[in-house]
Amino acid sequence: MCDQHDHGEHSHHHQNQQQADSGPASKGIKIAITGKGGVGKTTLASLLARAFANDGNRVLAIDADPDANLATSLGIPHEQARWLQPIAKMKELAEERTGANGGYGTMFKLNPTVSDLPEKFCLSHEGVRFLWMGTLESGGSGCACPESTLVRRLMAHLLLTQEDVVIMDMEAGLEHLGRRTAESVDALVVVVEPGQRSIQTACQITKLAEDVGINQVFVVGSKVRDDIDRHLIETALPHNRLLGFITYSEEIKRADQENTAPDKAAFNSLAEVREIKDRIVARLTGSGRQYLQESMISRI
Repeated sequence: MCDQHDHGEHSHHHQNQQQADSGPASKGIKIAITGKGGVGKTTLASLLARAFANDGNRVLAIDADPDANLATSLGIPHEQARWLQPIAKMKELAEERTGANGGYGTMFKLNPTVSDLPEKFCLSHEGVRFLWMGTLESGGSGCACPESTLVRRLMAHLLLTQEDVVIMDMEAGLEHLGRRTAESVDALVVVVEPGQRSIQTACQITKLAEDVGINQVFVVGSKVRDDIDRHLIETALPHNRLLGFITYSEEIKRADQENTAPDKAAFNSLAEVREIKDRIVARLTGSGRQYLQESMISRI
């Protein structure tokens, strides 16, 4: 079981900015989604992107998982997706922007210009902009190479300056997020399935997130079949972190088999994620905390 003490009551500059903003409540929200492999985090990322976009928000979806599937899950056609290349693998671009052209050990810029890269490399599809960030082979071990410098600088730019709703599909670790960029993530959503290994991973990620300054850490239960599954997740994790559940869906399974977007077939799942999206916005904007009790009340 995870520590039941809540570390998620603190807020930071994005929340204050959102409350003062006259625009949409979800403007500028930055959400990172993570969890053990195979739990359904890419499905959640794509459905969240669709839910925000359907509400009229500008959405930027970032794939920062080495097992890159977000483009397909967003419905981007294969003939378009196959030309995509991860930023993390663009060696020539990294060398150009950092000025590193003398091989290993060469001095290079640590603050390369990146503001033009989102428009150059984003692919738009049905109201969602997609960027394949990729992942660093060094695994966040402190590699000081042009590629890692470019990726980290671009990630900081996207989190600190973009007014879009930014949704990142990440691997189980938080390698892309240095302390400065981690503090700019409004919410980390950990996806868990009804199993002890998945729950244990969620506990580890939660602790790591708090260590790097992410105060709002939430949990979504995935592939839930019955009340036994729900109870397992509810009793293992703090209730004030739990945003809701995504029911096991044959439609999502079929969409995966057919390599199509789940939002086009799994309408019940999209409705569940829409409720999860509303709870995230309510928590981050201070417009309500009723979701803390909803999952329990719904079964009374």
